[in-house]
Amino acid sequence: MEHADHILIVDDDREIRELVSSYLKKNGLRVTVAADGRQMRSFLEADRVDLIVLDVMMPGDDGLVLCRELRAGKHKATPILMLTARSDETDRIIGLEMGADDYLIKPFAARELLARINAILRRTRMLPPNLQVTEVGQLLTFGAWQLDTTMRHLLDQDGTAVALSGAEYRLLRVFLDHPQRVLSRDQLLNLTQGREAELFDRSIDLLVSRLRQRLRDDAREPAYIKTVRAEGYVLAMPVEITTVRP
Repeated sequence: MEHADHILIVDDDREIRELVSSYLKKNGLRVTVAADGRQMRSFLEADRVDLIVLDVMMPGDDGLVLCRELRAGKHKATPILMLTARSDETDRIIGLEMGADDYLIKPFAARELLARINAILRRTRMLPPNLQVTEVGQLLTFGAWQLDTTMRHLLDQDGTAVALSGAEYRLLRVFLDHPQRVLSRDQLLNLTQGREAELFDRSIDLLVSRLRQRLRDDAREPAYIKTVRAEGYVLAMPVEITTVRP
């Protein structure tokens, strides 16, 4: 029997929970719903899910608080899709800062939600075609850093692992696969999130900022990821590839 991806919908609006749940089930997904953080925690203690759809505006612990909690605990690798109001750009930015994989603006079409869920699940399980690596692992060395593609860990010069979120890892892989080449925001968004940029979309700028922090890069004078005015970003370091055989 084919595996059905398990989606957890966390939203205090019963109508949205019922409509979304019904649509996703009709399209072959297994769905569980929760009205608040308490129900979400209770369910996650007993079962696992493949992706969490998390509404930002909820009474009690809102979606941003819950996202931070998930990313700090044992569910830090579970993909999260945030639902936000059209006017809440700040919430979208904070959600991405806290490690959400993507966001969708309310009101939304159920078909678009399904497309976003499927895109996130695909990204989680495989690299985009131009980023696929061989079955053996690789160490990608750039400057004082290494990326272990097997463990998905960023290693500093002392060998200490720096944890990366899924979105941060994908962005770094894109830069390491195209070293010393300017990549536009549209290219980066398409390669990391599989979608086109929306008007005033700042998610890539935010991810670059987060990645610079992971690399301990000076935001004013970055040595690794440099901003190219009116064009995009470039990884300024050459990359050395070492094959690691099991």
